[in-house]
Formats: sequence, structure tokens, C-alpha cells
Amino acid sequence: MEISILALPLIASIISGFFGRFIGDRSSEIITSLLVSISAIFSCLVFYEVIVNQYQENIIIATWISSGSLEVNWSMNIDSLSSVMLVVVTLVSALVHIYSIGYMSHDPHKPRFMAYLSLFTFAMLMLVTSDNFIQLFFGWEGVGLCSYFLIGFWFKKESANKAAIKAFVVNRVGDFGFALGIFLIFYLFGTVNYSEVFNQISKITDKNLLFLGITFNAVDLICLLLFIGAMGKSAQILLHTWLPDAMEGPTPVSALIHAATMVTAGVFLVVRCSPIYEYSELALNIITVVGMSTAFFAATVALVQNDIKKIIAYSTCSQLGYMFFATGVGAYNVAMFHLFTHAFFKALLFLGSGSVIHAFKDEQNINYMGGVWKKLPYTYSLMIIGTLALTGFPFLSGFYSKDAIIEFAYLRGNTAGYYAAGIGIFTAFLTSIYSWRLIFKTFHGEYNNKEIRIDETHESPIVMLIPLVLLSIGALFAGFLFKELFIGYDGLNNFWRDSIFFLKPLSTDHPPLWFLLLTPILVILSIPLAYYLFLKNKNLPDQIANINKPLYNFLLNKWYFDELYDVLFVKPSKKLGLFLWKFFDLKIIDGFGPDGISLLIKKFSVRANKFQSGYIYQYAFVMLLGFSALLTFLIVK
Repeated sequence: MEISILALPLIASIISGFFGRFIGDRSSEIITSLLVSISAIFSCLVFYEVIVNQYQENIIIATWISSGSLEVNWSMNIDSLSSVMLVVVTLVSALVHIYSIGYMSHDPHKPRFMAYLSLFTFAMLMLVTSDNFIQLFFGWEGVGLCSYFLIGFWFKKESANKAAIKAFVVNRVGDFGFALGIFLIFYLFGTVNYSEVFNQISKITDKNLLFLGITFNAVDLICLLLFIGAMGKSAQILLHTWLPDAMEGPTPVSALIHAATMVTAGVFLVVRCSPIYEYSELALNIITVVGMSTAFFAATVALVQNDIKKIIAYSTCSQLGYMFFATGVGAYNVAMFHLFTHAFFKALLFLGSGSVIHAFKDEQNINYMGGVWKKLPYTYSLMIIGTLALTGFPFLSGFYSKDAIIEFAYLRGNTAGYYAAGIGIFTAFLTSIYSWRLIFKTFHGEYNNKEIRIDETHESPIVMLIPLVLLSIGALFAGFLFKELFIGYDGLNNFWRDSIFFLKPLSTDHPPLWFLLLTPILVILSIPLAYYLFLKNKNLPDQIANINKPLYNFLLNKWYFDELYDVLFVKPSKKLGLFLWKFFDLKIIDGFGPDGISLLIKKFSVRANKFQSGYIYQYAFVMLLGFSALLTFLIVK
């Protein structure tokens, strides 16, 4: 059964990718959705076994690499951590597959799209079930490649091609650091297997290495290099610029990337490597700072965006920041809890936005929507649930996981923890503001679309609504049902066991009551505030923007990161490439290579052609001269 979880998405991808044109669109959709759904059911059964019977197994599928001391297996490691990821990945992927049947109904390349989705799922499953860094890297690069295919699926759009290339290149920056980290691990330990590395890590805590002219502690250097990879995949600040542009892909792709697969890989990496990170205070502090900076940055940018998918995309970026600063303060289990709950409400919001875009015939600007909550009652209700869960409204899933992160940051008791807790509270307030801004401007107020009549808007088909309903159940109850399992003291001892390592036990204290109430109060107060700003007095936000024009433009242009990178990296790279092409490629390589040789042969041919007069006696005379010269040479010799 366990191997089937891996095999079924791969088989689905092969069938739809290679035989889709023969079996037809409908068969491709049904086969891929069915096989991935079966994989999701098996994942839930494995998760149940892990919870009830403390099931743990490392299944060797095949020997992958055997070279000297390097032994690498293709395996399927089942433990508490991987079982959680199996449920998240396969369940969301199955619902996205089903949703895509309706959303992509008019696309002429449905088999190819479904094949990419299934292959994406397989690569992510390879990543989360690995028991060594090589298999992890294989799945890591697999999800990167599939994201390129899916983001650029509508390849006839120039913007989609640019977004796909951008995602691929930015992730390669992070992957380079990740690869260096793996090389360093093998250099120090002579192995890439998790268990062997983790057992030896305490022995090298005092070892120093020279890297780029700077002396680093070996453990610190490993952690920082691995975290660079995590920053790229999980779109943390400095390596985040690809994530909003990834919205150029179809909406189901956005839901899969942002909720369950690619962006969660970085969080999973840090949590999986907790036995290493626990010995690096420097790395944990850096992760905390990067995480809370990302959370705040993305929330501020989301405040002024108008594209419905980009608002939710920056929300993803912000929530990933929460997960990372949770790992930075040592609360790895809490980070996984938020990853788990986030998958449900974020997939719900993305698929809900797809339903809205579908109703508005591909319009994504919330300024050209409004007044359709009665026309889209199911989508509206379900997106309200997703929004409440995202903002951390009391007793919904996001409330339990997000508040737990803020509480454990406070209980960390150091400067980074206090700072992260404060930023986390303020970011939660901003999250609620921009989330309700999206709801009010999309569904309430006046209808603002001049190209599509309000009568033309309609609710999505049932095949698109069913996944939304199922995800809403998770958004409502996942936090309440799984809190004790994930972060309760009993759960800490019994559920996670050896999959997460704590050098120092997490604090069992409780923050003061005023601190516990602060975030929920701000979240609740933000609703009437957003109502006043975006419905009651709609001119006020524009007036505030005009008064603070530089700040508004700063946020609207996403802190000018893209412009800065364009000046520092993109334009110099283009100029260097153009110079190398014109000078080295055209003048040197081509000049002395194929172009030079062909030109020389051409000139020789033109001159040789003059000797071809057509008179036989001239040819005979030349032959005689040649024979005489040869005979003379032989006699003299």
C-alpha cells in the first residue's frame, strides 16, 4: 500500500502524458483524478496507522547509487513527519485534480495538464518520503521542473513564459546553496543518509571550516547552506520574487504550488533537519529574522495589490514566514501544525478565487468585480470560511496554529523570539485587513465590470464546488481536531517521536492572558475597520494613498525588489551575455571555427574553379607536369 502512494501518481502521469491523445480528454481526467485520489486514501490510512499504532517503516524500493563508501537507496521512509506531508500533498492534489476537470474544461491540452499535475505530485512525494539527501534533492529538483512546466503551461503568453523562467532561475540560486550543503554533509560524514548524519552531528559541533575566506562553524555552515535552498523553494524574502509571478499559470496550479507542494518543501527541509539545526543557534536566529521579515513584508505588499490571485499569493508568502520563524524559535511541531492547517484554507482560497475568475470570464482585478455575492452564493460562503481561517478568527483552524506560533515565539524568551511575536501579532492584523479587502471588493458594493453584465456571471459547476466544500471542512475543524496531536504535550511525546528532535524541551508555560487575547481581538476589530474602509467610505483608502504617495508606490511596487534585481543582476547579465555572444561566439568561435573554415573553403573553391577550363589537353598537360614532378622527386630522393 505504501509504495502505491508513490506509484499511482507516476502511473497517472505516464498514462495521461503519453497516451492522452489516444484515450481522450475525459479518460485522462478520470484516470489521473482517480489514481491520485486512491493515493490520497492510502495516505490517510497510513496517517491513521501512525497515530493509532505508532507505525514506522523504511521501505527500500531499490538501490540507487553504490560507489565506494556512498550508498544511496530509493526508499520510502514512513514516520510521523512524512505521514503528515503525505496527507497534505495527496489530499490537496486529489482535490485540485477534480477541480481541474471543470476549470480546464475548455482548454485543448487537458491531458498534458493533468499529466504535469500528477508528475508534480509524484516529485513532491519522492521529496517527503526520502531517507537521504540525494533522494530529497531529486524530488526537490523534480518539483522545480514541474513548476516550470505548470507555470508556463499557457506558453503562448509571453508573461507566462517569463514567469516560468523567473521561477526556474530564482530557485536555481537557492538550489545551488542546497547542493553545496549536501556536498559538505558528505565531505564531513561520508554519507548522505539521514540517520547516519543525525547520529554524528553532535560530534562535530566544535569543528570549524574555511568557506569563502571566512571561518565558519561546520554545523552553522551546513544549516545556512541548507536554509538557502529552503529560502528559494519557500519564497522567503530575497528569494521570493518568483512566487507572485507564478500566478500566470492556471489557478489549480497556484493552489497546488502554494498550498501543498513546492512552497512547503523548504519548511519540511528545516523540520526534517531539526537534529542539525538544534545545534546551530546562529542559523535558528537567522531563520527567525528571515521568517518574520517575510511575514511582515508580504502582508504590507498584499494590502495594495489588485490582482485577486496575487493577493492570495502574497498571503502564502506571509504565512510561510510564520512557519519559518516558528522553526527558528525551535517550535518545529508548531510549524508543521500551521503547514497542515494552512494547506486547507489556502487551497480553499485559491480554488475559490478560480471560481470567481471563472464567473468573470478570466478577469482577475478586484476593482472590476463587486456586488456578486448573491450570484455566487456557494463560492462566497466558502471563501468567507477560508478568509476567517486565514486571519485566525477564533476557533477556526488558523486560529489554533497561528496563535500557537506567536505564543511559542514569546515563550522562547530571547530578543529574536519577542521581536518575532510582536511582528507576528501586527502581521496578523494586516492579514485580516487585506483578506477582508479582497472579500468586500470582490463580492460586495457596486458591480464594476463594464465588459461583462452581472447577469452573465454564474456559479461554478458542481465538479468545482465539491473540492471547495471538502477543503472548507478542513479549514473549519483541522485546528481543533489536531491541535493536541500536533502540539499538545502528549502529542509531542507520542506522535512526533524521533521524526523531530528537540535539544531543549519546549516551554510548558503559558503567556499572560492579555497576550493571548491580543491577536484575536485585533483580528475581530479588523473586520468592521475593513468594512468602513472598503465599503462604507470607499474614498478614504484613495485619500490615504494620495497623502502617502511614496509609501503607496513603495508597497505597490513590492518594495522595488524586482527593480533592484533588474539593475544588479538582470541587466548586467544581459550585457555580459551580449558581449560574449558578439565577441567570443561570433568573432572567435565562429570566426575560427565553422564560419572561418567554410569561408576558406569557399575562397579556395572559387580559385580552383578557374583551373576547370573544360579542355582535355590542358588537363593532360597538368597531369603530365604532376607526373614529371613526382618522378623527379623519387629520382632525387
